[in-house]
Amino acid sequence: MSDTVLPRTATTSGLSEDWLAAGIGLLVVVLAIAGTAGPDLLGWVVTTSVWTDASRALAPARPAFAAYGGLGALAATFLVLLAVLSAAAAALRANVLRFAVSFTVVFAIAYASWILGSYAQVAAVTPADLQKYGLTWSLRLTSEGGLIVALLAGLLIGNFLPSLAERLKEAIRPELYIKIAIVILGAFLAFTVASKLSFASSLLLRGVAAIVEAYLIYWAVVYFIARKWFGFSREWAAPLASGVSICGVAAAIATGGAIRARPAVPVLVSSLVLVFAVVEVLILPFLAQTYLSGEPLVAAAWMGLSVKTDGAAVAAGGITEALILSKAAAAGVHYQPGWLLGTTAAVKVFIDVFIGIWAFILATIWTNHINVQPGSERARAAEIWERFPKFILGFVVSFLGTLYLAVTATPEALARLAPEITEANTFRVIFFVLTFFSIGVLSNFRKLWEDGLGKLVAVYVISLFGFVIWVGLLISWLFFAGIKPPLAG
Repeated sequence: MSDTVLPRTATTSGLSEDWLAAGIGLLVVVLAIAGTAGPDLLGWVVTTSVWTDASRALAPARPAFAAYGGLGALAATFLVLLAVLSAAAAALRANVLRFAVSFTVVFAIAYASWILGSYAQVAAVTPADLQKYGLTWSLRLTSEGGLIVALLAGLLIGNFLPSLAERLKEAIRPELYIKIAIVILGAFLAFTVASKLSFASSLLLRGVAAIVEAYLIYWAVVYFIARKWFGFSREWAAPLASGVSICGVAAAIATGGAIRARPAVPVLVSSLVLVFAVVEVLILPFLAQTYLSGEPLVAAAWMGLSVKTDGAAVAAGGITEALILSKAAAAGVHYQPGWLLGTTAAVKVFIDVFIGIWAFILATIWTNHINVQPGSERARAAEIWERFPKFILGFVVSFLGTLYLAVTATPEALARLAPEITEANTFRVIFFVLTFFSIGVLSNFRKLWEDGLGKLVAVYVISLFGFVIWVGLLISWLFFAGIKPPLAG
């Protein structure tokens, strides 16, 4: 694979995909926050619950919109997204009519995949979930099982129905969808961080220290393995290292933008992140119960440092808490619930905060030392700005603005903000579903194998299971060993 880095495309209107993603993402966040001071502006958005009765799978986000019903909320969500994204397509000089027709099909298949992936036999995780739905077993894919179903549906179309894939290509825009999702993610992360400020400050300090140490080790080693052992170009090695080191999907996309990689690079890395995160959820909590039941917070931090998507990490933390607390209770020790899951979530959230910081660092390094352009000696700042993924600015604004509001809010205002941020996060989930369906459609296995898919999987497996997981365990032990959650009562 060549080290050639392709330039990012610009539109004749002066608007780029990055700026549009930042604008759309911030629009969702602003509407959510505005709902705290007046009418709820996003409560009609459709949500999908884990279900056994299909008639109860869909519902509006807020009870005030219950009259819409599940299908009404789905229709409203589709129509709003169709209008906003068609306007974005027009700004990008795409064929708007063709985009609208294609997006209708893309949304229908992608959201149907999300609903199917939320079936309890697929998504139920903890023993409490199994009991709630009257199940003896499930695939334990978490709510992110729908992302896997969407990815598989896309792969089926991309590899076996090429004529359909060609007709849908106007709306197959994984980078646009994921960038919008990342901007919205900033608000959700900020609200979560604010809620953790009151969560045992010593645990937070230990978690932040562990994250910095783990990340600096992770990224360098994965990058070295990809470059030196498998011969990948910098264009492939950097997004892969970020995907394994930080929050998989978002980090890979941000890194790809910072170094101006071809769109296919971070998109393909993102699909690997999702698949292996599910594998980790199915394995790591049970290892934690077997070997770390005496160090519950070590186990919890380990999940946050090792599992590479937010949903999967939190699910792993939930399973770990259920397994370890039940084992401790059998031995007569009763810990307060929530501390293990809170530790996992706190560690994962602070890892995610590195996305914007690392994108800026990589844009600076690539501009000044790796992909230096003629005349850059006098234009370094301008080049860094050109390379910097602009949607990350949306992420930063979303994060800092929401964090300020959450930290300075009264308890009453904070209680009003919480459901509004949840509504915004629902849009983030929908854009993730659209992303993974689009990734599947673009993933022609024959072409990917020729481009080195087998080697990419090998790097991921060696890095994750041969190194990252165990370094994460060591660092978790160094910072959390000997600390126990409070006892119940």
